[in-house]
Amino acid sequence: MRILAAMSGGVDSAVAAARAVEAGHDVVGVHLALSRAGGTLRTGSRGCCTIEDAMDARRASDRLGIPFYVWDFSERFRDDVIDDFIAEYRSGRTPNPCMRCNEKIKFAALLERALELGFDAVCTGHYAALVDGPDGRELHRASDAAKDQSYVLGVLTAEQLAHTYFPLGSTPSKAVVRAEAEARGLSVAQKPDSHDICFIPDGDTKGWLADKVGAATGDVVDRTGAVVGSHEGAHAFTVGQRRGLSLGVPAPDGKPRFVLEVRPVSNTVVVGPKEALATAEISGERFSWAGRPQSEGRFECEVQIRAHADPVPARAVFDDGVITVVPETPFDGVAPGQTAVLYDGTRVIGQFTIDRTVSAVPVAVAG
Repeated sequence: MRILAAMSGGVDSAVAAARAVEAGHDVVGVHLALSRAGGTLRTGSRGCCTIEDAMDARRASDRLGIPFYVWDFSERFRDDVIDDFIAEYRSGRTPNPCMRCNEKIKFAALLERALELGFDAVCTGHYAALVDGPDGRELHRASDAAKDQSYVLGVLTAEQLAHTYFPLGSTPSKAVVRAEAEARGLSVAQKPDSHDICFIPDGDTKGWLADKVGAATGDVVDRTGAVVGSHEGAHAFTVGQRRGLSLGVPAPDGKPRFVLEVRPVSNTVVVGPKEALATAEISGERFSWAGRPQSEGRFECEVQIRAHADPVPARAVFDDGVITVVPETPFDGVAPGQTAVLYDGTRVIGQFTIDRTVSAVPVAVAG
């Protein structure tokens, strides 16, 4: 096959490309330039898209003896990932930019260009497995549960899965990948993993959002609507947060309070007891299926609401373009904007963006 290897400059994508070459494929490496801030370097940066990363990707390609290119996807990244991130926070939601990047950039824009240029598949260093099932290509969890990235890949469609290549899916651990990189003479063998949001290199999400969204003083209220404090910008809060609330009125029981809801229209933050974070139901209408589409009706599944959360057995209902999920045990602290990925065992069924949540704890009525 003709393989386009997406090379981030990290060890995983370098070893994935090396395995594609070793398997006898015709491989070309490409690094995506997702920012036009040309001075961004690893120093002070905690992302994965710096100039140094591009140089590391080039060195790895040279070592593997494959052609290498840098493609400018900065405009598409700004429109589909950064602007979406800002808009979601303005709406009081908690987005996952890595999901949007996989959905809109790596497996949409990049794959589209790859197919136009005659490539058969895009190769990445993600830890996930592909299985050819009776109804087509299936996406499954990786062998290494600690590194499994099937959650952030839950946005992939059947067509995208048909042109995707994940050489690391059956690798038992990251240590094996690093050892292989060392043996292959790849300079990124011991390079630290990237973390945090790549387009906020200093990690100060609160300050970055204040600059983009703006900050305005508002009320912090309890579940009955009583004012218990104030804030300097609702964008700085997310569901489940405990620290930084600066409440002027203590809870009647003296226990800590947590953010339960962010209301951007009224610039209000709602707080309450920890038990009120328990979520009995979630639903959404922005969804996709990872393979064969799910028929309308009820079905059993497991649901994961964060990249590193444990899956929870649940009952799902797909009806009139809306997915509603009721877990066997309540979720803890779910925010609108998060992604729920549905599983059948190790197989990814699909995903949806959470639009609505229902608390498992009703509001106490005074009197």
